[in-house]
Amino acid sequence: MPRTLIEPQSPIERLSILDSEGNLDTALEPKLAADDLKRLYRAMVLGRRLDERMLKLQRQGRIGTFAPIKGQEAAQIGSVFTLRPADWLVPSFRETGAMLWRGWPIEKLLSLYAGRLEGSSPGPEQRDLPVTIPVATQLPHAVGIAYGIQYRGEDAVVMTYFGDGATSEGDFHEACNFAGVWHVPVVFVCQNNQWAISVPLKKQTNSRTIAQKAIAYGFPGIQVDGNDVLAVYAASREAVDRAQAGEGPTLIECVTYRLGVHTTADDPTKYRTDEEVKAWEQKDPLTRFRAYLEKKSLLEAGLEEQVDEEIARGVERFEAMPPADPLGMFEHAYAEPPAHLVAERAELAARLAAPGGDGAPPAAEPDSTPMRGQRRTSRWQN
Repeated sequence: MPRTLIEPQSPIERLSILDSEGNLDTALEPKLAADDLKRLYRAMVLGRRLDERMLKLQRQGRIGTFAPIKGQEAAQIGSVFTLRPADWLVPSFRETGAMLWRGWPIEKLLSLYAGRLEGSSPGPEQRDLPVTIPVATQLPHAVGIAYGIQYRGEDAVVMTYFGDGATSEGDFHEACNFAGVWHVPVVFVCQNNQWAISVPLKKQTNSRTIAQKAIAYGFPGIQVDGNDVLAVYAASREAVDRAQAGEGPTLIECVTYRLGVHTTADDPTKYRTDEEVKAWEQKDPLTRFRAYLEKKSLLEAGLEEQVDEEIARGVERFEAMPPADPLGMFEHAYAEPPAHLVAERAELAARLAAPGGDGAPPAAEPDSTPMRGQRRTSRWQN
């Protein structure tokens, strides 16, 4: 018998509306109100300026390691803009801009990177998950939430973020498979910033695009210029509308670039060239969108100063927070905590309540006759 074609090859589209040279495809330009365009730009500036301030705070030892977003503002703000409060946001570890848009206070985001429990606690009305550090593990969670929405007949959509490195993880493929099988209302937003820490995209996949990976799982994929906030918005608007209409998931590949370090513990000069970075700096999403707004006479005077003041107030509130409650370490790990943790919590609570209680264990009694090669230890020291 002759070979028969089961399915015609599915084409993958690339969407670009405003390129790095300032050329605008007016036929594709989304119809956004002037106030919305201003809000988009302000959110991008806030994300960038907070990123820069956080880098200084980290270098000063005032917060810990974090993942900067510089260069990826359009990919985040253009997509999250399409969500309603009733929709769900499931971030990875580099979505500061999207989380700000969703109402996370600056001081709460800073507290996360200071190791405080509050930083991982969304507000009672927020349909957001906290930052997820293990790569791609949030993607099955996002599909599970979307399945729950579908099962309950709710009017909501889930948008989840990840990087190109996450597409090399099994969690990504499992999530896409179940999203396709169940036809759930989820939008996968891949911020393809070209590097999975020090591994370039060409060493991660032989696919021409990440977007085409959606085809194998039975739903649409599209590649967009991730530094073009208009293109990201247009693709995200279409994907969210599809999900709301019961037409299932979409994979959006935002081709962008991480202009800074992977995290503040990283040195990108060890694996990429200055020439590459400078080439991508010419495609900066803020520079491009600013020029677009300038032509429309929509730039606000003193915007950067206003944003800097908002950030300064957030830093002040963060640093004015009272000391964290040590007992918080026992919360939110188990629905029903095991007996040994209950006992340890009670022991720590008693120590804290004691006069001068700071939770410190009593000093070990000196042993005047230790055996050769041995030293006294306690379980608190292990």
